[in-house]
Amino acid sequence: MTTEDFQAGQVLLIDKPLTWTSFQAVNKLRWEIRQAYNIKKIKVGHAGTLDPLATGLLIICTGKMTKQINTFQGQDKEYTGTFVLGGTTPSYDLESEIDQTFPTEHISEELIRNSTKQFTGEIDQFPPVFSALKKDGKRLYEYARAGEAVEIASRKVTISTFEITKIDGLNIEFRVVCSKGTYIRSLAHDFGKALKSGAHLSVLRRTKIGDYDVKNGVSPEDFIDSLS
Repeated sequence: MTTEDFQAGQVLLIDKPLTWTSFQAVNKLRWEIRQAYNIKKIKVGHAGTLDPLATGLLIICTGKMTKQINTFQGQDKEYTGTFVLGGTTPSYDLESEIDQTFPTEHISEELIRNSTKQFTGEIDQFPPVFSALKKDGKRLYEYARAGEAVEIASRKVTISTFEITKIDGLNIEFRVVCSKGTYIRSLAHDFGKALKSGAHLSVLRRTKIGDYDVKNGVSPEDFIDSLS
């Protein structure tokens, strides 16, 4: 591709690695494009944040295509991953340590599969306290890390598909198709409650955004290699 191609606008499908933030991916690609094509300034943005502990599809737009970011963000997302039953964490995932444990002896495969039904369709969901959402100009995770209690309002989200793909002891593998704004970490936490136990998210991968599939994505390293 040429300088003009990037300025006119490109949609890049990136398979975000584990531990990278979405902002790191954007900043890295912006810097590499500028260096490769000697561009002083170029707009680069992503369509939908992925947590550092999540992998998978990150749509990155350049140039004039950044105007389409809201359109991409509004499309349904597909995720796969793993819940671990029997324990909760403050962040609802592995960013923080397990703070409470719960009995699991009563949990059957039938209970697990039947409990997915109450989370399909339009539901009320509370975002995790460890999230980048803002309240009074401050991100929720800033309150959480400072040990400050903050009231969070629930919001309507839609989960069109919630299927259990594998049960391996306390590890529950799943596939979810959901609307913009759905937190899979919150789904893990709420699913644990529905089982009269606890749960947290241990693995998360975004596989689709609308018609875009991570199978067609490339790692940041492979994208950077393609510039040379």
